[in-house]
Amino acid sequence: MKAWEANIRHVTPYTPGEQPDRPDMVKLNTNENPYPPAKEVREALHKMETEALRLYPDPAASQLTNELARFYGLTPEQVFVGVGSDDVLAMCFLTFFNSKKPVLFPDITYSFYHVWAELFGVPYERPALDGRLHLRKEDYYRENGGVIFPNPNAPTGVAEPLSDIEDILEHNTDVIVIVDEAYVDFGARSAISLLETYENLLVVQTFSKSRSLAGLRIGYALGNPALIRALNDVKYSFNSYTLNRPALEAGTAALQNEAYWRKTLAKIVATRERAKKRLAGFGFTFEDSQANFLFVTHPVWKAEPLFLALRKSDIYVRYFKQPRIDNYLRITIGTEKEMERLYTFLEKYQEETGGDVS
Repeated sequence: MKAWEANIRHVTPYTPGEQPDRPDMVKLNTNENPYPPAKEVREALHKMETEALRLYPDPAASQLTNELARFYGLTPEQVFVGVGSDDVLAMCFLTFFNSKKPVLFPDITYSFYHVWAELFGVPYERPALDGRLHLRKEDYYRENGGVIFPNPNAPTGVAEPLSDIEDILEHNTDVIVIVDEAYVDFGARSAISLLETYENLLVVQTFSKSRSLAGLRIGYALGNPALIRALNDVKYSFNSYTLNRPALEAGTAALQNEAYWRKTLAKIVATRERAKKRLAGFGFTFEDSQANFLFVTHPVWKAEPLFLALRKSDIYVRYFKQPRIDNYLRITIGTEKEMERLYTFLEKYQEETGGDVS
């Protein structure tokens, strides 16, 4: 080893979903919204003066934080924004998880959590989900340095009841509890209603899923002003100008057409519910997802060969080669047309494997 190599930080990075670019592909692997953002977004970006791009954006992102506050019935002092929820969550780890006690998050969860913990030197423990991939609230009663979990969970899609989240909060009043709600709009109950009661609660959401803006990277946290001030102090010590001008304009515009947002959500949920029936017909089993994806396993078809066969046919789903979930596939809910491509493939796959789905 060369002398300078001893000073390099070595981490095992997060592995993002594959981003293929093929003319006739069906992309169901990264939980993107299959529908375009609201027309107001396109109009806002079209109206932007390119001359404005020579100027730095507002470091406080005031227009977006004000609009988010209006949308959720909060004050701007209760809103923090960042470059996607990943940026927001990373700032949360850096800001709030500084105890020598372990932070708690599930063993099957968003795989960025343990990456940030390792990167920032945060001790952590990973209580196991139960056999049905549900969080056991009792596992979070023990002494800890903070709690974070997604609801609905990623990659399982399972949503825990709000009563269980409140129970975890009641048992953790002396640490920060973060509920990562990237997929909450597709059917789960948000913990935002608990913010007034629990000053140690932080709710994190994103524009990437339900608002069709994954390409612009907008995320936000909602919480009491003391938590938001702490996040901003860390942000301004790290990168003052996080969100660019197009993101601020588009994010603000996306919040102004609630009818379109709800219509798009309803389409995705309807397709998801049909997908549950179709996939069950092929023999797949899964917990009841409240996200924009299904996390499925099959009693006969092994996940990895099926994943590779789908990929060969330009149908992309997500496979996690990890303990406990290495025989599952995560399938994003696409358009009806995209899902029909998937079903047609599975019909052929079933014929080729002898039709055995028992």
